Amino acid sequence: MKIEILGTGCPKCKTTEKNVRKAVDELGIQAEIVKIDDLQEIVNRGVMMTPAVFIDGQAKIVGHVPSPNEIKKLLQKK
Repeated sequence: MKIEILGTGCPKCKTTEKNVRKAVDELGIQAEIVKIDDLQEIVNRGVMMTPAVFIDGQAKIVGHVPSPNEIKKLLQKK
């Protein structure tokens, strides 16, 4: 599983990354976590509000900071 966190490095984006890592750890799953902070790449993905979380190439969360529980629910559906 590949989880991508899109954001420019703002506090909300950093909190999102922390929450994603916490959710993955708590579930005990294997996942590649990638931080994408290149603005052009973010725009190319169609994201107009950050932070955004993509799971296996699909946008799952855009424009708000997800809680670890929200992320876990998404990951458990995979």
